[in-house]
Amino acid sequence: MLDKPVQQALRPLMTHAARGLVRLGIGADAITFTGFALGMAAAAAIAFQHFLPGLALLLLSRLMDGLDGAVARATRPTDRGGFLDITLDFLFYAAIPLAFAIADPAANALPAAVLLAAFIGTGSSFLAFAIVAEKRRLQSVAFPDKSFYFLGGLTEATETIAAFAAMCLWPGHFALIAYGFAVLCAFTIALRIAWGWQRFR
Repeated sequence: MLDKPVQQALRPLMTHAARGLVRLGIGADAITFTGFALGMAAAAAIAFQHFLPGLALLLLSRLMDGLDGAVARATRPTDRGGFLDITLDFLFYAAIPLAFAIADPAANALPAAVLLAAFIGTGSSFLAFAIVAEKRRLQSVAFPDKSFYFLGGLTEATETIAAFAAMCLWPGHFALIAYGFAVLCAFTIALRIAWGWQRFR
């Protein structure tokens, strides 16, 4: 829901930074892998209950996730880059709830499992819509620069990162945040199913 305005606000800064990275010879794929490594480091920190360092690594990871697309647009976007970006993003999103479950299994395992199940729903509806949209040669008006049809919802990347940040700042309330975000994910899944049902008649 917030991805488009946030991306529009950050685009000038990201474009400027991307030009500098291109001049240094740093490619989009290298940034994608760096962002993923930082995300896994964030998950490891959270699993060992180092929540604030985990948050810092998490935010750096998402900065890299924004920069890789900007660098790709400043050079030449590739299908391989788009594939790597979405695949590693989904692995990152799964790793954070898992890390909280490892940090405190007794309190966090069940809410983490519920949230991961919700992520499967949002992820599968997102990718299934993109596959059929590609087959029908549909173009996303909201996100025309993406490698594939980018379907929105109530819980996009911005909202997910905000929820992860809240979990790191208030780890004692992980269960409440996880259950609440899972409910929002359920609304997103229902919306996407409805959109697909109507769009793909």
